[in-house]
Amino acid sequence: MEFKDFSLSEPIMKALGAKNYSVPTPIQQQAIPVVLSGKDLCGIAQTGTGKTAAFALPALDRLASVAKHTPPLTCRVLVLSPTRELAAQIAQSFRDYGRFMRLNVATVFGGVPIHKQIRQLSQGVDVVVATPGRLLDIIAQKAFHLKGVEILVLDEADQMMDMGFIHPVRQIVSCVPKERQTLFFSATMPKEIAALAKQFLNDPKTVSVTPPATTAERIVQRAFFVNQGEKQALLTHILRTEEIDRALIFTRTKYGADKVVRALTGAGIHSMAIHGDKTQAQRTAALQAFRAGQVKLLVATDIAARGIDVSGLSHVINFEIPNNPDQYVHRIGRTGRAGQAGLAISLVSDDERSYLKAIERLTRTQSEVCKLPEGMAELVRNLPKPAPRKNNDAPRPRPQQVREKQPRQNRGGERRENGEQGRPFRPSRKKSVGAYKGSVQKVAR
Repeated sequence: MEFKDFSLSEPIMKALGAKNYSVPTPIQQQAIPVVLSGKDLCGIAQTGTGKTAAFALPALDRLASVAKHTPPLTCRVLVLSPTRELAAQIAQSFRDYGRFMRLNVATVFGGVPIHKQIRQLSQGVDVVVATPGRLLDIIAQKAFHLKGVEILVLDEADQMMDMGFIHPVRQIVSCVPKERQTLFFSATMPKEIAALAKQFLNDPKTVSVTPPATTAERIVQRAFFVNQGEKQALLTHILRTEEIDRALIFTRTKYGADKVVRALTGAGIHSMAIHGDKTQAQRTAALQAFRAGQVKLLVATDIAARGIDVSGLSHVINFEIPNNPDQYVHRIGRTGRAGQAGLAISLVSDDERSYLKAIERLTRTQSEVCKLPEGMAELVRNLPKPAPRKNNDAPRPRPQQVREKQPRQNRGGERRENGEQGRPFRPSRKKSVGAYKGSVQKVAR
């Protein structure tokens, strides 16, 4: 099958030809005809298999075939994304595929001035790619509405429908017309999430080209069992001995990502960090430098587990194993994309062995266990000191409530100016008992 067999609009076929796309991937072969027919869809496929084109191409075909002016303050296609980076990437795909159409695409997410987004949306937009939080903020200001939405897409639906996103998603769905087409796409779809997704889909067609939560066959998975205190020395050794084109290194926390970057900088290895405490400008700059090859190592939290599509990403290194096995699938899915080979290396400490077992049960695969390099103790001793912390690497201070110091009361109820506490008046137990006995003796007399 080729893309021309779908009978897509001429501007779309021209854009595909400019990108040298001729043969669709398996998920595209099965999903595009369903979406073109107007039915709701739940698509499950591995990361890097072309899910974005599977919903972007038929959505653009509908915009081209039913050409009409989009009313102000609304859109015709709404795509929800869990992360800013994924939202920006999806929007760029729509622009690439619709480059020969009169198409207006807008991104809506936090970290950038909201008034600029409101100004762009006020004219009416064909396609909006948004994260739920910022979209609800704009809707609450009555600067945008969803009454004109014809196609609703939830990309990475398993994370979108997770407990952290379920309430915003419900609010957004309640604002979208009931007469719409709803599309779910994800690499993993747990049973509980799938049951919840049925509430938003109307007689959906399910397309699954691979078993849920399977990893790409071309990704070689290796594991090192190492003490927590030896991880940094082992990571430095791997980066110096492996032939790495570009590598994505994952940590579980923001502080851990900055700590790894400082340690690599101290060892003379250039890298950059991307996580939620970075400004949007810093995150965008780091990602662009990584894509351009100016930086070969990007240290990230799980916000980069979805949405980063970088050609030539040869390695994914799990400095810390995720406690959610689904996240492992998305992490290593950053490599081995578009049929290329990739290598995933996991550094597993004793307290993370249970996480690795859960991952192996979910993916039905086992990682190749590798021996630690000889002289591991010497590598740890010779590890250079980390670079000093930068101002933008420091954790954000928590706002503290300033309590006004109140003077305390003394025995007589007067307030002392110096705030010292006077001893409260309490009758001693001996006196009270003695007084009680004396009163009893008087009564007896």
